[in-house]
Formats: sequence, structure tokens, C-alpha cells
Amino acid sequence: QARVAESGGGSVQAGESLRLSCVGHGYTRMTECWAWFRQAPGQERAWLASIYTEGSTTYYDSSVKGRFTISQDKSKNTVYLDINTLRSEDTAMYYCAAVGPCARHPTWLEFDGWGQGTQVTVNS
Repeated sequence: QARVAESGGGSVQAGESLRLSCVGHGYTRMTECWAWFRQAPGQERAWLASIYTEGSTTYYDSSVKGRFTISQDKSKNTVYLDINTLRSEDTAMYYCAAVGPCARHPTWLEFDGWGQGTQVTVNS
């Protein structure tokens, strides 16, 4: 059964950077768009960025464009999210979503696979 697994989160200081990884286990190949979402306590799960895995087109929410970068390594079935200049408001659980629509602001329900998330805590 295909599944995704996130890693790379942690407790960091404001201004630092992190790279989150999302590995697709059991996927013979990556298709459609894969995405990153995050959910802070008391808030809804919010879309951050997507990447078209069969090409290279990327999509970003306006609130993170320029500071977040989504990329992929197809040979490793892995999607990355680089976060620069971390802020306290970036504190959240970050989730990877596999195989979904290539569009801005998709909902998490539109994706086929989800991981357990990786926690990012930014200390100011």
C-alpha cells in the first residue's frame, strides 16, 4: 500500500532554515501534483505549495512565495520543502500530500495520500 512519510522538522531559532522531506513509499512513479500543507493549533490545514511531478511547474501560496521552495527528486520518490528565514508564525505540523490536482489552493481532501506530518517549532 502506497504511503508518504515526512521528516526534517524540529525546534529551531527564528531566522534559521529547514529542509523538509516527503518520501513516497510504494509509488511506482510520482504523478500529478504533490503538495505541502501545514496546520497550526486551532487552525485549519492550509495549502503552501505544489509541484507537478511529471514536469517542474511549481505553485505557491502568496504568503510563502519567495521564502519557501518546493522541489523534487524523482529518482528517490521524494519531494522537498525548503523554508528560509523561519518565523514564529511558521510553527505548525507540516504535511505532505501525494497525487492531487495541480492548482493553487487545493484542499487536502483532493489528494490520495497523506503522511503523519513533521512538527516545526520556531523559537523567537
